[in-house]
Amino acid sequence: MGMVICFVLGSFLSVPLILHCRGQLTIQGIRDNMQWTVVGSALVYVLGLTPAVTAQTGLAPKKFLNLPLGQVKPSGWLHDQLIVQTNGLAGHEHEFYDYVSETDWTGGPSYYSNLEEAGSYWFNAMVANGVLVDDATIQSQVQYFLDYVLDHQDTDGWLGPEVGTTKPRFLWGRYPFFFGAIQMVEYNSSLAERVVPALHKFVSLANTMIHNGEGLEDWTNTRWEDFVMTLQWLYDFYPEGNEDLLIDTMKMLKLTGDPWEDVFKPEYFPQTAVEDLTNPFPELTWHGVNMAEGLKALPSTYRFTHNQSDLDAASTGWDLLFQYHGRPSGIYAADEYLAGLEAVRGTELCLVVETMFSGSYLYQVIGDPKFADRVERITYNALPATLTGNMWSRQYLQQQNQIAARNMSPNPFPLDGPYSNVFGLEPNYPCCTVNHPQGWPKFISNAFVKTPDDSSLVHVYLGPFSTQTTLANANKVTVNVDTLYPFSDTLNTTITAAKAFTYQVRIPSWVTGGTISVNGAKAKPVAPVNGLHSVKVGAGTTRLVLNLPADITIESRPHNSVAVHRGPLHYAFDISRGQKVLAQNAQQPMAVDLEFDATETWQYAIDPSSLQFHNEPPSSGTLPSPVFDSGLPPMSITATACEIDWAIAGTTFASAPPSSPACTGPATTITLRPFGSTKLRIGEFPQLKITA
Repeated sequence: MGMVICFVLGSFLSVPLILHCRGQLTIQGIRDNMQWTVVGSALVYVLGLTPAVTAQTGLAPKKFLNLPLGQVKPSGWLHDQLIVQTNGLAGHEHEFYDYVSETDWTGGPSYYSNLEEAGSYWFNAMVANGVLVDDATIQSQVQYFLDYVLDHQDTDGWLGPEVGTTKPRFLWGRYPFFFGAIQMVEYNSSLAERVVPALHKFVSLANTMIHNGEGLEDWTNTRWEDFVMTLQWLYDFYPEGNEDLLIDTMKMLKLTGDPWEDVFKPEYFPQTAVEDLTNPFPELTWHGVNMAEGLKALPSTYRFTHNQSDLDAASTGWDLLFQYHGRPSGIYAADEYLAGLEAVRGTELCLVVETMFSGSYLYQVIGDPKFADRVERITYNALPATLTGNMWSRQYLQQQNQIAARNMSPNPFPLDGPYSNVFGLEPNYPCCTVNHPQGWPKFISNAFVKTPDDSSLVHVYLGPFSTQTTLANANKVTVNVDTLYPFSDTLNTTITAAKAFTYQVRIPSWVTGGTISVNGAKAKPVAPVNGLHSVKVGAGTTRLVLNLPADITIESRPHNSVAVHRGPLHYAFDISRGQKVLAQNAQQPMAVDLEFDATETWQYAIDPSSLQFHNEPPSSGTLPSPVFDSGLPPMSITATACEIDWAIAGTTFASAPPSSPACTGPATTITLRPFGSTKLRIGEFPQLKITA
């Protein structure tokens, strides 16, 4: 008899336990905390089981409910930003990019892996994009995609491009499609007549497959939470009498999936870059994008276990992730796998947008304002920093200190290619090309939420928005937010309501001395509770003026370096750049691969005591378009600085900031710009006291 030792990393008592063994999947009931048992041909040693949880009837409520797609729309500069995306790469992929224009999801020949995520990624992103800018072309494209997939559902319930082929059937690639389909039903409820029966038919098949150990592979095992969220949407809104099957499928996904409650334990969580570490769990749990998606696993689990420990572990995991791998831009480092704190290591674009979405979900389930604060930082810093201003070219990896964007020699990324930080059509891997467009639309859609009793509307993400929804007792409410935020501290909000209700607005943790004026009355200090300031709004029209100033703050970084912040924005030295076209798409000349090289000195140390904030609001009241490019945002911070000796590795990236720098030139003044507008930059500076 061949023997295989399998380690059990998580369990539910009194329900089947999944034992992960190389090459096989075995189900065995476990009653004791430690035992030997023979299962098939495997000798199994069961250790250290996770504390038991008991699934309860029904789903636990979330702290806040998202509004259906289309009820929150961008206005002002944020609407323009989404127009830039629509006019850029995202809005044109359907015309020339074969993974979209010829996707096998709609009968074409094109796909990039058997995971079958290319078409579904694009669909998930562009559903919201098309609605939020009222783009009839995009809406027609996604409607065709939806119709084709539903029209070609297999008789056994399977959905996707594998129907009628010999391709392997893995569950994961369907999950982005489900998210897109859900958004379409939210926007147009008449689509539920087709979408909901198709999803239930698929769930019946998937439940059988999972019980039989089918449709599961490493990516499905780590991204199971996305399917759980789909099942919970069905349970909440369209259960169709299938509640027991939906709950059982949720439990089976959890049981067959990677054990995120253990991954996020402090004793196991990696505190450095992981390329030289051994993962005690499945390898892909330390993958950057899987980590971003896995952040949703425990809050989604909580909804069917009602177990507070799930929420506690989710919150702990979030904190550990940013403590040991976080960036001043709000995101964390993972150049394929978790990459620690060094400023030269990379962050993948896919994980940027997935962390934004996961953070929104965490906030809606748990209600802790730390999630919303970080999502806002990521959105206004890390997301725009990794795309050109016109959003036609994107990176695979961005760097905190990025002195060149080119084919790297030597390569600073242990597990990604040297082309990864080029701005282009599909540097390194194509996934971010089809997945990145979800970032801005989902941020906008989650900017407002409501309380579960429908009594209160909550403004979560600050910026220019217009919102129309109906609260309890048929209370029709309209909210218009006029602001240049985050390029201004002031938000003017006009609320029109049929009946009185409580309006709440998030006050970010970085605000100092914030005030609010109601209907022209004297401004009063904001008084947030758990991050939210409440206003009793009467029937009719109410006008609010929020002023949310912030101090300049300094963040300590490795090697005695510092990063500079004010409010939601991180500030960096914007290195002037030269540009070289490396490649151009034959069908779409705007789709280019760009090399950027520094054209000025960047080796500076700064004196943190010298920092001064400057704001030059546009006289027209309108920001330039696009705003996220060199020199265009109206805000800046100046610093006294001097040139220092700072080594370059090869010709392409900066070594670690010198921890004890010395001036090699006279004192000078440099200007720091919002991180999101920089394409080459220094965001983590050596520091010293500089005497003019």
